Amino acid sequence: MSETRTFGEAIVWTDEEKAEIGQLKAAHDLILKQVHSAVVGQEQVIREVIIALFGQGHALLMGVPGLAKTLLVSTLGRCLSLAFKRVQFTPDLMPSDITGTEVIEENKATGQREFRFIHGPIFTQLLLADEINRTPPKTQAALLEAMQERQVSVGGVRYELPKPFFVLATQNPIEQEGTYPLPEAQLDRFMFRVDVSYPSEDEEVEILNMTTATYEANIQPVLTGEQILHLQKMVRKVLISEELKRYVVRLVRMTRATEPEADERVRRWVAWGAGPRACQYLVIGAKAHAILNGRHEVQHEDIAFVARPVLGHRIVTNFTASAEGVDSRKIVEELLQKAG
Repeated sequence: MSETRTFGEAIVWTDEEKAEIGQLKAAHDLILKQVHSAVVGQEQVIREVIIALFGQGHALLMGVPGLAKTLLVSTLGRCLSLAFKRVQFTPDLMPSDITGTEVIEENKATGQREFRFIHGPIFTQLLLADEINRTPPKTQAALLEAMQERQVSVGGVRYELPKPFFVLATQNPIEQEGTYPLPEAQLDRFMFRVDVSYPSEDEEVEILNMTTATYEANIQPVLTGEQILHLQKMVRKVLISEELKRYVVRLVRMTRATEPEADERVRRWVAWGAGPRACQYLVIGAKAHAILNGRHEVQHEDIAFVARPVLGHRIVTNFTASAEGVDSRKIVEELLQKAG
C-alpha cells in the first residue's frame, strides 16, 4: 500500500489576504496601463513577462529587431521600481564582464595589498541580457548559477544577488551567423520563452505617432521590490487541485516520445520532450496568472495560458518535423487540444 506524502501545512486564506489579492489585481492592471503608455500592443507578451517575474522565473524574448523588446524591459523596471541594467552580449564578452572581478589594491592604512571584488552588472534586480546568443558558451554559462541560485561565486567566495532578481534575455531568431545557440540546460533555466510578433497595421500607425512626434511616456512606479517579494510568497500559496496537478503532469509526459502517453505525432516529430522543471513552471505560472486575475485558486484556463511559453522551448523537434514544417508551437497546440 502506497503512502501519500504531504508537504507543509494546509493553506488557509484569511479575509485580509483575499482582500489583498484584489489590490494586487488592481496593481497588475495599472502596470499594464503604464507599460502600454510606452509600448504599443504586445498584450500577450507583456502579460507573460509579468507572470514570469512574479513567479520568480526568467524569460527569453524571441523576436526580430525593432519590436521594442528592450523598451518593454526597461519600462517594466521603472514600473516596478527595480534597479535595471542592460548587457549587450558580444563574441568578445568575458564571464568577468558580467559577474565582476577581483583586483589588488593597497590598503593605505596598513600598506598591505588586498583583493577587492568589483561587482559586475549582474548585481542588479532586473538584468537585460541583450542578444544572449551572440556570446560564447563560457560567458553564457556565467549566468547559470545566477539564474538558478541567485548568487555568484568568484574566487571561492559566494556573493548573493539583490532580491528580487530577474533575467530577461533577448534573442534574434533570424540572423544566426556568428551566434552560439543556447544549450538545452540553459534554455531550461528560463521559465518562459516569449515570442514577440510583428504589430498590427493600426498598432504600427500608433507606433509612428508615438515615436516621430514629441510624445514622451510618463512612467510612474506601481510596486516596490519589497511588495514584489511579498507577492511572490503569495503566489506560492495559491491553491491547485490534485486533479489539475495530474493534468499538468499528464500534459508534460505527452511531450516525451518514449512515454506511453505520447501519441503517434509526438513519436514522429519529437526528439526530446519537456522535463520535470516544465511541470513546476506550469504550476507556478498558473498560480501567478490566477492571483494576478484576482483569484486564489488555479483554474484550467490558467494552465492553458502558460502552457505555450513554458513548453515551447522545452520540446526539441527532429528532422522529420523540420521537413514537414512542424515546430514546437504547433505540437503544444495539438497537445492542449488532445489533453482537453
